[in-house]
Amino acid sequence: MNIALLHYSVPPIVGGVESVIAHHARLMTEDGHSVRLIAARGKAMNGQIPLTTIPLADSRHERVIHVKEQLDSGRVSADFESLREELVNELLTALSDADVLIAHNVCSLNKNLALTAALHRLHRSRKMPRLILWHHDLAWTTPRYLPELHDGYPWDLLRTDWMNTTHVVVSELRRDELADLMRLSPDTIHVVPNGVDLNRFYKLEPLTQSLLEKTKLLDAAPILLLPVRVTPRKNIELALKAVAELKRDFPQAALVVTGPLGPHNASNITYFEMLTNLRRQLGVERSVHFLAELHDGFLPDEVIADFFRVADALFFPSREEGFGIPLIEAAFSRLPAFCADIPPLRRLGMDDATFYSPDENPARVATLIAEHFHTSLPSRLAMRARSSFRWEAIYRQQVKPLLK
Repeated sequence: MNIALLHYSVPPIVGGVESVIAHHARLMTEDGHSVRLIAARGKAMNGQIPLTTIPLADSRHERVIHVKEQLDSGRVSADFESLREELVNELLTALSDADVLIAHNVCSLNKNLALTAALHRLHRSRKMPRLILWHHDLAWTTPRYLPELHDGYPWDLLRTDWMNTTHVVVSELRRDELADLMRLSPDTIHVVPNGVDLNRFYKLEPLTQSLLEKTKLLDAAPILLLPVRVTPRKNIELALKAVAELKRDFPQAALVVTGPLGPHNASNITYFEMLTNLRRQLGVERSVHFLAELHDGFLPDEVIADFFRVADALFFPSREEGFGIPLIEAAFSRLPAFCADIPPLRRLGMDDATFYSPDENPARVATLIAEHFHTSLPSRLAMRARSSFRWEAIYRQQVKPLLK
């Protein structure tokens, strides 16, 4: 599908809308669409995402500013009409082979009403691709803009439903404002929030990104991290059984074991086979991830640190440890820690970790973990944010359906 994204400016111009456009363009391109940007200022994002420059689409072009001064005083002049017609012709050319146009804020704000009016004329004459109006801000509901607005054309274009369009807003507040402004049913307005790119926010290593994509781990909640080698003394079977129990309360719960098989004992191969068989018997093949199945050898420290950043808790059921560095790493990562009650870990964790016997009933261990995630506000917020406000999740759940 050929998708055009329209705004006054695009990255590297800095702005909230510009940032959203960049993420949308990237995700749509990764999904196989042909994407182009249309704006007055900015640059092509890369060879796959070109920019069509229309100088008169700017909010700061001298002619646009001159016309806006006239409009702000309530005067619709020949200058406005001339500007509108020039923009009609430029848009016709820019959109000649587009299947969908997503217009960000240009039909919501009075920054360039000639551009708004040009889009409206093309839409009414059916010379436009399918139109999605993405409303970040609304001039008619924002007090600071009201002195610049007047009854009638073209100001009413910002508060009138154009028909045969898809309305998208960024929050429930904007949905309610738009519904009241345009006398629309709230059910007809799509709410698509802004998000966070976790790869950039956490500065994740390329290998980490690859492993997260293969495991789909970021869709899990909570994510329990077990950063150990696969060897019997690590008591990994308790972790598997506890996760199976935890899924009764948290169906999306997952466990990731980061280490390879222990290098000094051939019996570790037999132990790993026992664990994978147990995983299958418990029905948690999609919830328990051994990174040793996806990557040979030890993972770099930078990648392990990444997993501490994306995890929700440390799960450390070892029967034997000389020191217990994962507990300290969890502390630096501000992760709650659920540890076996053995002397080295008790000495490190003191009263600041949750302890259980290495031989504890898995259901009891799961209850300890579940109680934390039911009651910890930061943990609940973190899991909900990852589920609902991660750009990849937003695109998959809410943006992609709009394009069909």
